[in-house]
Amino acid sequence: MEEQKENRLQAAPNEASAPPAAAARPSGRQHCRISDQETNGKKSTASPNDFSDPVYKEIAMTNGYINRMTREELRSKLAEFKLETRGVKDVLKKRLKNYYKKQKLMQKEAINRDSCYDYICVVDFEATCEEGNPPEFVHEIIEFPVVLLNTHTLEIEDTFQQYVKPEINPKLSDFCISLTGITQDIVDEAETFTQVLQNVIEWMRQRELGTKYSYSMLTDGSWDMSKFLNTQCRISRIKYPSFAKRWINIRKSYGNFYKVPRNQTKLTMMLENLGMNYDGRPHSGLDDSKNIARIAIRMLQDGCELRVNEKMHAGQLMTVSSLAPLEGAPAPQMPRYRN
Repeated sequence: MEEQKENRLQAAPNEASAPPAAAARPSGRQHCRISDQETNGKKSTASPNDFSDPVYKEIAMTNGYINRMTREELRSKLAEFKLETRGVKDVLKKRLKNYYKKQKLMQKEAINRDSCYDYICVVDFEATCEEGNPPEFVHEIIEFPVVLLNTHTLEIEDTFQQYVKPEINPKLSDFCISLTGITQDIVDEAETFTQVLQNVIEWMRQRELGTKYSYSMLTDGSWDMSKFLNTQCRISRIKYPSFAKRWINIRKSYGNFYKVPRNQTKLTMMLENLGMNYDGRPHSGLDDSKNIARIAIRMLQDGCELRVNEKMHAGQLMTVSSLAPLEGAPAPQMPRYRN
């Protein structure tokens, strides 16, 4: 729903195949375990790095040298280190700088490997829509996909996908069918949102997310959680699920990490700037989620620390500071019905 989200953004005052079977987790991997402190919402933070250490002077000097390199010199050096060579010049510079920085800090044993999530759950809803997006139209979720990204192997480990039967506008518009590829027959035969949410939660529990393994939700923008899920929970008369109250907005992370303006953080532009093409059918929720996961993988490879940067609080969208303690999402539970 990338273009649809952008259109809604302008109108608002604020901002198909069956899924594959679960892949077996490789044995012998090291995971970031969830401590009792994390479970209680309290986590001790590591002491800040001593920036007077000579290693940071070395890093600064290397960064200055990298800034003067041509694109071909950057690509040659990246190839030498067997790193990805695709992308615009600013992306290549960031990639090389982070490689050198990581190597230097690893030598000093200054990287805290316990400050990561074991998994990232990428979500990109598809919702009912009409051409022109009239302001009074109520958008209902009609596709609920989840892509499970393993942050240790940097691979998509599993996927979930189910379609949802809309209640308020059960008949899809021709525009919606054309945009999403979701037909009337598909939603007519689908389960209600409440049942699909229960299925999602059970799928997450089977993968021990929030219990054995730490995780965070990730979206392409703010609207999936703050608008679509928030509205859908009111329609379905259930409270907002606790596991989705905090998430990574990859557009913010991408813009801050690669130092690009907001108008260059649309899904297709992020892929293009990273030297990748869209894979699949645009506006398929599952395919969109897979492509967002590909961007997240590349960012992690380039040295970005993807962490929660947005949350819902008292029904309102809020920003989470990068200085806030790192917390994984709680174990998923089915929300209660509204009174």
